[in-house]
Amino acid sequence: MSLRKKYVPHLPSILATCEQNYAYALRLLPDCDSESLSYQFQINDSLSYRITIIESTRYTSTIEMAQFTKNAPAFLQPLMEVRLYHDAKVAEVLSCQRISRLEPSYEYPNLNMHQRNEKQMVNIFLAEWLQFCLQQHREVITTNQD
Repeated sequence: MSLRKKYVPHLPSILATCEQNYAYALRLLPDCDSESLSYQFQINDSLSYRITIIESTRYTSTIEMAQFTKNAPAFLQPLMEVRLYHDAKVAEVLSCQRISRLEPSYEYPNLNMHQRNEKQMVNIFLAEWLQFCLQQHREVITTNQD
């Protein structure tokens, strides 16, 4: 019988990713304080990303980031909600693909088949997503949803 060691998140690497995500987000969003403001980043004719500010307070902003691909079903188009903490200068994924309230770690196996480090992985995915938008977008469209 072997006892598996409990997974313990590596806080310095998680914090570094969240700080990087905050910096990337601010580069993409010149105004992250106006609720209902939406930015669309056109990559090519069939791929675009939209970031919408859904809530803004003095110390935080909550954004929704979505990918749109022509002719792809909705379940294959990533969607996540991210909170920007302006005082700490970090961005954290709150929900991803309609999975809300991600835990810092999960026992494995589990009923929902979350990876042990699921929260860390979605924050890394966000970093890659934001970096891709910064490098590849050819047009930015700003709209107010009100």
